[in-house]
Amino acid sequence: MTETLQKILYVEDEADIQTVAKLALESVGGFEVMICGSGVEALEKAPVFKPDVLLLDVMMPGMDGPDTLVALLKIEELKNTPAIFLTAKAMPTEVDRYKKLGALDVIPKPFDPMTLAEQVRAIWSRRND
Repeated sequence: MTETLQKILYVEDEADIQTVAKLALESVGGFEVMICGSGVEALEKAPVFKPDVLLLDVMMPGMDGPDTLVALLKIEELKNTPAIFLTAKAMPTEVDRYKKLGALDVIPKPFDPMTLAEQVRAIWSRRND
């Protein structure tokens, strides 16, 4: 596992949010970002990309974020990859459920593009606590 966060796989079905997040994470955070528009696409691309962290939208058609995370963590190359959910539904009971699935934390939507990279970095840095 790398000690510096460089590669982020972001799974999000809404194109406008994809654009804002990619710009924020690359321009402000200096990260390498791969966007996937669905859980199925993430399952295809993530093992090759080998991200340092998974960013997952919760509500997506077909495979939602939690289902996508469970499937991704079954892949040998990704089984120890930390995950963060982005969702408009960040109720404490929901957050607890996501953490039980293996997520480090949840970033509420709408997120602030100027602080998104720092939020991700801060959550990622707590992964071994």
